[in-house]
Amino acid sequence: MFLNHIKDFFVKKTLKKSFQNLKIIESVNVVKTIGLLVDSSRFADTELLVELLKANGILPENITVIVYGDKFKKTLEREYSVFNFGVLKWNGEVSSPDLIHFINEKFDLLISYYDIEKAVLLKITYDSKAQFKVGFSSIDKRLNHLMIKTDVDNYTLFVSELFKYLKILNKI
Repeated sequence: MFLNHIKDFFVKKTLKKSFQNLKIIESVNVVKTIGLLVDSSRFADTELLVELLKANGILPENITVIVYGDKFKKTLEREYSVFNFGVLKWNGEVSSPDLIHFINEKFDLLISYYDIEKAVLLKITYDSKAQFKVGFSSIDKRLNHLMIKTDVDNYTLFVSELFKYLKILNKI
């Protein structure tokens, strides 16, 4: 447990240094594919969030969801891919094939649905090949292109604000 805190500290420190080298990508693409990165230790209603995205015109086959959790019961069948802190190595590399595939997928939009900075979630968001990244305003401002200031439990407000700004930016 203590070693996980040390690993978390070192990975965050490395990420903060690499934020200085961020490249600003200007995308003009319309949002069709969405990657959804959810922290289930803070938000358990992932299915409701996905349903709200579908209600706003996103096709179900264009939504890829991956869920982070501190602890999962091994006997439960999961609808989405899941991972925990153990997939992050000391040097900051990710060891899960599902997670590597998620990071390398070129989504039109990545929704980072977490409001507490955890090293593994920051690493995935930073490494993601998504063209446009959206997250909460409580996360480092250099990580996402659009930050929405709301509570993690108020997913309806988050999605309504997201689609309002996507319309303004001509992304939908």
